[in-house]
Amino acid sequence: MNNIDSNKLNGLVGKMLGDLGGAFSVPTGSIGYKLGLFQSLHKHGAATSDELAGRTGLAKRYVKEWAFAQASNGYIDFNAATDQFSLSPEQAMVFAVKDSPVYLEGAFDLAAEMIKGQPKVESAFRTGEGVAWGESSGCLFCAVGAFFRPGYVNAIGQAWLPALDGVAPKLEAGAKVADIGCGVGFSTLLMAEAFPKSSFIGYDFHAPSIEQANAHAKKHGIADRVRFETAPAKAIAEKNFDLITTFDCLHDMGDPRGCASHLRTLMKPDGTWMIVEPIAGDKAGDNVANPVSRLYYNASTMICVPTSLAQEVGEALGAQAGEAKLTEVLKGAGFTRVRRATEGPFSMVLEARP
Repeated sequence: MNNIDSNKLNGLVGKMLGDLGGAFSVPTGSIGYKLGLFQSLHKHGAATSDELAGRTGLAKRYVKEWAFAQASNGYIDFNAATDQFSLSPEQAMVFAVKDSPVYLEGAFDLAAEMIKGQPKVESAFRTGEGVAWGESSGCLFCAVGAFFRPGYVNAIGQAWLPALDGVAPKLEAGAKVADIGCGVGFSTLLMAEAFPKSSFIGYDFHAPSIEQANAHAKKHGIADRVRFETAPAKAIAEKNFDLITTFDCLHDMGDPRGCASHLRTLMKPDGTWMIVEPIAGDKAGDNVANPVSRLYYNASTMICVPTSLAQEVGEALGAQAGEAKLTEVLKGAGFTRVRRATEGPFSMVLEARP
């Protein structure tokens, strides 16, 4: 132990205390979302813990401890002079404004679901087998949908689709669109609401997700021009799509190359495929010290790689495959033109044409 650098050790321990504090905040933060505590501070303003408990109809002792926990997290503010807790406008963007691009309730749910799924993934480490989508924990697919929704709300219609060459005018006039790997349907419905003259079909191989997606379509009152079907990508038979979209799912597919080849046959000759994938550098070393890649690598270990390995081929591209690898997959499937149309802090948008 004589070769231990005490400064490095203390730095690592300090980092771990911060990381573990964040991990410990997952259940209490989630409780704040689920029980409306953050919402109450946002809507009704500063309050003592007793006042907050009264507003929400919750037990005072629990709310007091929760409030001090969130103040310690930096998620809410505490005024020692008045004993009041409050939510700043910036904190509200994360904890209370549901259509904010940084609203993170889904991230807390996703972290909790990954922990629930640990036993199955841990077992898969020993066998090399996969863990099928939806089988690692109770509602992983719900959490994933909620995690991606804020980004989709603020980018699909505003930035991503307009960045594709000539696609927005087609959608405005009336196009036929397939959203493959649509999950619970948030991406499909957002596109349908933005372009009311177009028709949309969402496909996913996970039947419970499709059940929720159809329920969402009915709730939004657009089931007449949006439908959802349970089908793996390579089994889709309908053709002549003007636009195909895949949101954060190509890297999860067991056979992304075979899927890409099949999707090319479903498009019109002048059709477009928009591929939204987690942003990543092409060299693994470019991603290691990146906080976004840190999230994606951990999620990929627990979700993306096990999901792909549970399917045929099981290529397991992972959530940090990078543009060069994805372009290789797309061009190998016969797409002759592939480019990065746009990007954001968490996503890159590739455009592929036959």
